[in-house]
Amino acid sequence: MPSDTRILIVDDHEDTLYALESALAPLGYELGRATSGDEALKQVLRGQVGLLLLDVRMPGVSGLEVVRYMRRVEQTQHIPVILLTGFGADQELTTAAFALGVADLVMKPVDPWALRTKVRYLYDTHRRHLALQREVRRLRTLVREHTDAAPRPARLPHPDARVPSQRPMGAHAGELERDRT
Repeated sequence: MPSDTRILIVDDHEDTLYALESALAPLGYELGRATSGDEALKQVLRGQVGLLLLDVRMPGVSGLEVVRYMRRVEQTQHIPVILLTGFGADQELTTAAFALGVADLVMKPVDPWALRTKVRYLYDTHRRHLALQREVRRLRTLVREHTDAAPRPARLPHPDARVPSQRPMGAHAGELERDRT
């Protein structure tokens, strides 16, 4: 994963963005921020986002709508998302979030220790997954290049192919003819 991959924090409240940045700063990861769902989608589609911390309820495009869109686009469908909500446990929200493949749903105010643990695990796992994907692509290319460059073995006839008749050849052929008479 490129070194400029970052964790994108999305919330429409500046104080929440600041609190989340402060909680995650000790991890040493590059952090980005967005204040709306639209802005978050633009940044995610530009690439270089390895994890998204996303407020559920924002004016305009909600957090769930951002995740719905991300899951339909191949380049963004595997980015881990932690949804944040300040409205308490809601069974409908929980069901919808996990049905979309959200990694976790966290209640505000956020416990910084728990958040750091979740973020570290999800972000590092995603980075390892992308590194493995790159390695698989590289190995497939090497195999393809090796296969294309290797000489092709001679093709053997199919076992059901007709075998040509065997005729005696040379001096032996004349001797066989004389022996028969």
